[in-house]
Amino acid sequence: MFEHLRGPWKRIIAPIARGLVRIGISANGVTIIGAVGTVVVAIATGLTGWLLPGAAVLAVLVAFDSLDGSVAALTGGGTQFGAFLDSTLDRIADWAVLAGVIIYLRRHEVLWASDPTHHGPDVWAQIGMAAALFAIMTSFVTSYARARAEAEGFEAKNGIATRSDRLVIILVGMALTGAGLPLAVLSCFLVVLALLGIVTVWQRISLVNRAMSKNPQPADPSHE
Repeated sequence: MFEHLRGPWKRIIAPIARGLVRIGISANGVTIIGAVGTVVVAIATGLTGWLLPGAAVLAVLVAFDSLDGSVAALTGGGTQFGAFLDSTLDRIADWAVLAGVIIYLRRHEVLWASDPTHHGPDVWAQIGMAAALFAIMTSFVTSYARARAEAEGFEAKNGIATRSDRLVIILVGMALTGAGLPLAVLSCFLVVLALLGIVTVWQRISLVNRAMSKNPQPADPSHE
């Protein structure tokens, strides 16, 4: 949904990319700094419970995720290893954001149970954790489906919820709950995220199935 904004955004961050090149930071360096920053902020947000500032900082890190590509373009173009590193660290960052949310929800559940005024389980926290765990699975399968399709010579970039869409959903839910709305809001956003993940995986499988059906080939044992 947000992929069409990539071009205008790259033009906006171009001056920052030129500045990074001038001070000698490589594209791979930008990739590593961004991934490490995302992991640290996401886990710290879950542990402290500061959802609103955490979501704001993560939004900045996510917004500048394409900086490494811009830096690479200014320094002779990206390398195969750079693309591999970026994709690999993106998976770690995606896990960290949802792990941070799960940590927050678990802390909320523990505090709920220790409060004598509360009766019964913290249902919304449990729903949120289950949805977040499921969303981690769909996120990794979405990326794997694309990688496996490309290994077989096909493309699978389609889907209702790309990586940028998924991150926006998570961060908006975090920000709204951090701003004072009930925990149910965050949990509902996570449920939506999980459902969109299912749809996206199905869309990619369907696309590859149609493409492969037009010219079926025997499986390559080396890809097992």
